[in-house]
Amino acid sequence: MRILTLSICFAASLYAAGPASREMSRAELRDRIEGAWAGQMIGVSYGAPTEFKAQGRILEGDLPKWTPGRVSNSLGQDDLYVDMTFAKVLDDKGLGATSDDFGAMFRDSKYALWHANMEGRRALKRGVPGHLSGNPKYNAHADDIDFQIEADFIGVMAPGLYRSSNDIALRAGRVMNYGDGVYGGMFVSCMYSAAFFESDPRRVVEAGLTCIPAKSPYARLISDVLAWHKQNPSDWKKTWQLLHDKWDRDDACPVGALTDYNIDAKLNGGFIALGLLYGERDFFKTLDISTRAGQDSDCNPASAGGILGVMLGYKAIPEEWKGGIPAIADQKFRFTDFSFRTIVESTEKRALALIQKTGGRVEGDRVTVKLETVRPPKLELWNPGRPAERIGTGDARWTWKGAWKEAEGKRRDGSPRGVKTAAEKGAEAALAFDGAGIMISGSYLPAGGTADVYLDGKLDRRIDVYSDGDGARGGNAIWHAWGLKNGNHTVRLVVRGEPFRESKGSEISIDDAIVFRR
Repeated sequence: MRILTLSICFAASLYAAGPASREMSRAELRDRIEGAWAGQMIGVSYGAPTEFKAQGRILEGDLPKWTPGRVSNSLGQDDLYVDMTFAKVLDDKGLGATSDDFGAMFRDSKYALWHANMEGRRALKRGVPGHLSGNPKYNAHADDIDFQIEADFIGVMAPGLYRSSNDIALRAGRVMNYGDGVYGGMFVSCMYSAAFFESDPRRVVEAGLTCIPAKSPYARLISDVLAWHKQNPSDWKKTWQLLHDKWDRDDACPVGALTDYNIDAKLNGGFIALGLLYGERDFFKTLDISTRAGQDSDCNPASAGGILGVMLGYKAIPEEWKGGIPAIADQKFRFTDFSFRTIVESTEKRALALIQKTGGRVEGDRVTVKLETVRPPKLELWNPGRPAERIGTGDARWTWKGAWKEAEGKRRDGSPRGVKTAAEKGAEAALAFDGAGIMISGSYLPAGGTADVYLDGKLDRRIDVYSDGDGARGGNAIWHAWGLKNGNHTVRLVVRGEPFRESKGSEISIDDAIVFRR
């Protein structure tokens, strides 16, 4: 514990003093911005074939051989296009864009989404305001990785501007995440901010750490990684094992709960840090380690590659990695109006505007940045408890009334699951459980309908499982409740037999229930 506390205090001392000023040329600023976007493109394309192929283990063996042409894969990756559509909000609404501004864009977006992003957009479409759509009251994925993989656009426009980076991150991140889910975006953004003026990857990671509340689980995990790196400076696999043993558990996501799959922001953020620390500014080592660490192994090297791209600048990225970019530099990323060239131009304009807004100067070819002191946000956490058991639909603790149909399905890991579906008014599913929280897992459906859910005999709320035109989407928390008193409870779901809005039917589908205990 003493080592971890010293690590946080030392890092804070590096970035809390000041403010001071730093100068760079316009050409250097642009080169580092180009390096950021190129690094993301290369990293996500490098890791794309391995995404979630290694869950709870290191990805051993040969990885797909890199060729410069593979970078074209990035044009269709959500790591880039969602990131860019958030950046567009700042272009359209200005640097003071609100959570509602970001939410309005997200609500009306047409691309497919998953996890916290999907739940955030569902909440927005049902009238929840942008500053609450990531709240765990509405979003069971509040700690997932989503904002972390979309926050790069903030740090890239905020060189040395940690306070401004955090401010924008809080406004944008609340649209789909909360607590550690938002801190993941702040951590990544601040590492980008630091990378403009730091050449040591460890100091970059320490800078990111100072931007988030020291008592958050996210900060404690990154402090662990820094301490273990110091103890094992040449053995990343030993640090990975320590990280896995302590932190790769208790994922509250309905897909990851009680499985090896883990899309938690802080665990995957640890893998970004792992790549940067042990990569030692080498492009291959950084991407290779953050990919082999597993889990979300395209998103993690994308962020690590982007941060390293800022540190090196585009010109210094080895040709073998960036050689495919000129051929696609004018092609638009899917769902955006941006190409590589135009997102760089857009980011540079926003960076110059933010530099001047925060007291810096732009004079001819010289840019003076007035560095900002760090101000971590107020600690916001939620605690659903630890996932303790999955109660399948065949378990005797469930009771079923009405016309429920049975089908056999499979979970993401290939294990079988029983699925029950009903569409007729009055069909009921009831469960007695012992815990402090619960999720009912099921599918969002093109023919999804509505149901009333009662907790301990009282109406909790009305739900719908319409998939908003996205097709059938399985493995979702169709209803959840946190913060219950540890003990015995009952939940009863009553099908209303009504379609929701444009839905083609009134179906409700249930996979299982996930019980949480403290």
